[in-house]
Amino acid sequence: MEMHGHLRVTADIRVKLLKISPATVDRLLQNGRRCNTGGVSHTKSGSLLKNQIQLRTFADWDDASPSFFEVDLVAHCGGDPNGAFLNTLTMVDVATGWLECMPLLKKSANDVITGVSVAMKLIPFDLKGLGTDGGSEFINHELLEYCEKNSVTFTRARTHKKNDQAFVEEKNGSVVRRLVGYDRFQGIKSRAARANFYQVLRQYVNFF
Repeated sequence: MEMHGHLRVTADIRVKLLKISPATVDRLLQNGRRCNTGGVSHTKSGSLLKNQIQLRTFADWDDASPSFFEVDLVAHCGGDPNGAFLNTLTMVDVATGWLECMPLLKKSANDVITGVSVAMKLIPFDLKGLGTDGGSEFINHELLEYCEKNSVTFTRARTHKKNDQAFVEEKNGSVVRRLVGYDRFQGIKSRAARANFYQVLRQYVNFF
């Protein structure tokens, strides 16, 4: 990290870092790691439109055809839900496994719609369906109207039933969390960096 300009330390600290053992590092970081053992769920139920959006369960994807995507958000808050931080919009085609990731500045209906719109231009086939959880960033008039305008079938999973979103939940862990991690990211520059990273990542994941 020092060689590539990512770390600057004093001579005294540098000597200590070179002498410290892995066991001591583990002991010193124990409390911090305990606080960041996993992601924090920020899903807030959007109950207003639930009766207008078709309910979908895991079993409903058995005979899924291409172009129907499960969608979810991954929060990059570093364990602190306060303030503004980036989210990743994860979209997975159930039939083919095609993946698109979009960095969002914040968690809002407009940001989600913008992310979906960009993804529609990148996906090599038509987007025919979106399946989301019951979060208010998805269950809202704006996204419902967007889907109706673009002839996209809009469905939602059952509350607190993560298995209904099994495909996107798996990619959240195996791709986004594994390669981006659990740190806090915020601001336009950070979003631009995530966007550049996802441009490379989508090719790696989808083709290799």
